[in-house]
Amino acid sequence: MRVLVITFHPPSSSHLQTNPATNQPRAMQSGISASPTLHTSFHTFLSTPSLFALLITITSERLEPLTTLPFPTPTSTLLTSLPTLHEHLHPNRPLYILLRSSSSSPSSPSETLIAITYIPDASPVRQKTLFASTRLTLLRELGQDKFSQHYFPTEAKDLSPEGWERYERHEGGEKPLTREEEVLGEVRRKEGEEGRGMQGRRAHVQQAEGMKVVWGEAVREAVRGLILGEGERGGGKVVMLKIDADESIALAGIEETDIQNLASKISATEPRYSFFRYTHEVDGREESPIVFIYTCPNGSKVKERMVYASFKTHVIRAASQVGEFEVAKKFEASSPEEITPEMLEEEFHPRQEQKQGFARPKRPGKR
Repeated sequence: MRVLVITFHPPSSSHLQTNPATNQPRAMQSGISASPTLHTSFHTFLSTPSLFALLITITSERLEPLTTLPFPTPTSTLLTSLPTLHEHLHPNRPLYILLRSSSSSPSSPSETLIAITYIPDASPVRQKTLFASTRLTLLRELGQDKFSQHYFPTEAKDLSPEGWERYERHEGGEKPLTREEEVLGEVRRKEGEEGRGMQGRRAHVQQAEGMKVVWGEAVREAVRGLILGEGERGGGKVVMLKIDADESIALAGIEETDIQNLASKISATEPRYSFFRYTHEVDGREESPIVFIYTCPNGSKVKERMVYASFKTHVIRAASQVGEFEVAKKFEASSPEEITPEMLEEEFHPRQEQKQGFARPKRPGKR
């Protein structure tokens, strides 16, 4: 079965391009990679302690360096150097910023490097999605182990000295985790999962092309149940998934619904992965293909956008493996209300254009 990918955005946003080679949205799949120029600039940044920041953007489907900024003085700190960023921060233009927290030379450069993903709330939806889903590509290509901290500001004032101090005090005074703290946290999370497993709450890990998608038995059973049962034309079942704080996949809900009421079943305030079994007729035959719908409301937090965008493709692959089905069509929207009955009907029952045959003109002199 051929898979068609259609990306929907609010009327004010521009549509994403589709990669014909993979039939995936370019921004979500992010066939974007770091340019040779960026690799050279990053190597220079690593080896030059006097450089405070390396600014990076996305141009022509490439991660490209914009500029580097030095520490104002040899004794400057991170806080006193932050104001040099402001002329490069725009209220509607995302940016990747790599910072060095100190101009002194540590035993390892990774002890001082900070990866910042600046995505203003006023950015176009396409740019938000593009930068959110490409963040992991950037870190992977430059080396994730080179960065001790990660920060996701949404306003220029978040990158002021006051904003940085507020960030470090945020939510109980938790500061950005070092690499060692992140590893320790991961170990503790795994130990907690094993403990829950001993109590009968089994956690499953589904391998999906390099990324482990962790979910519970309830999710597995719900996904498997998609291909079971019958429904009336236009009806079916929807399984809605969410990502928990520990980045495991959880069941948000299961509903029997028709396409008229589908949007009302999906959360309008939180991101969701929804798998909908769409029962309809094709040439007198009943079919029940599986449709994937990714919704991410405009009010979602930047970190939520990043995590959901990063996991999307892997969740589709993992669900297809567990449920033993193929996703027929994929949709993406900022609001569930954008997924209308007319849209699904048009995709599964496209209108046939009437083509008129070419009429050969009569030769002159003949009647």
